[in-house]
Amino acid sequence: MTSDLRVGLAGYGVAGRIFHAPLIESTPGLSLAAVVTRSPGRRAALRRERPGVRVMDSVDELLRSAPDVVVVATPDHTHVPFALACVEAGVPVVVDKPFAPSAEQARQVIATAERRSVPLTVFHNRRWDGDYLTVLRLLSEHALGAVHRFETNWEFAADPDPVRPGGGLLSELGVHLIDQAVQAFGPASRVYAELAARRSGTIMDDDAFVAVTHRNGVVSHLRTAAVVHEPAPRFRVLGARGCFVIDGLDGQEAALASGAAPGGAGWGAAPEDSWGRLVTRDGTRRVPTEPGAYPTFYRRLEAALRGGGEPPVDPYSAVESLTVIDAAVRSARTGQVIDLGR
Repeated sequence: MTSDLRVGLAGYGVAGRIFHAPLIESTPGLSLAAVVTRSPGRRAALRRERPGVRVMDSVDELLRSAPDVVVVATPDHTHVPFALACVEAGVPVVVDKPFAPSAEQARQVIATAERRSVPLTVFHNRRWDGDYLTVLRLLSEHALGAVHRFETNWEFAADPDPVRPGGGLLSELGVHLIDQAVQAFGPASRVYAELAARRSGTIMDDDAFVAVTHRNGVVSHLRTAAVVHEPAPRFRVLGARGCFVIDGLDGQEAALASGAAPGGAGWGAAPEDSWGRLVTRDGTRRVPTEPGAYPTFYRRLEAALRGGGEPPVDPYSAVESLTVIDAAVRSARTGQVIDLGR
């Protein structure tokens, strides 16, 4: 019987504890062997929740334990140095989003990984949101006709205290929206953005709007904001023959946070009252939401590491999203539309 691949997890905050750890543990062929965290509270939580998992102080210590793959789920500014440390040690690595602070730094990590023939991928789990998979299904069925606009929103009313680590909403949540748009409609040719800090005392953006013109002519309007008491629809997709609208958020994050076992019976299923609406000249009909499928990422990773196949997320595709973010920051600073020369 083939032994499980031993996974080292760097970070036990929301990303490590809520997303990565349970998804790794539920994937046949993978075993969570060690976690890096220095926080006394998180170390206590890890020992309580996963008593058989080793606790380590640093990524260097983790790498000395010779894991089969490392997942980097630490604060954003550490992603590049920790990913490079893994690559230089010859250890396959998964980097949580955002992959890097810029597209250029992401390319440098990829180039190093290619030079050393080390597998590298990026955790863009929102590609397996059920509502997004439903949009992709409708696009493949040409249910909307020729699409001309894609609107996606992730809005909420946050705690008024903005003090928290990490970047602004553009890099934290906007990167998901951008990635989904680029995956659905291809690379961007032009980018316009507006970024603002709405909450008192914050210096990072908590209100972000990005308009992307794709090479194929589709325009994506992407918005995330933390001071919204009545969120806009999660997706609104406009086509020549119809419009698809769906509200709310995919339920997998809430299920993971509640301790539900990923991939179990009914995993990712959305209740009928949350289904989206397809509106055409013939009327309106409810569209069943595809089951969300976050476990797909680690199943594909395990298969790729064993057989040398394709990673679950091509790191170059993550660079496309970072290219849009770089352009969005420039646009917001200058007030200009940024032409990417494509």
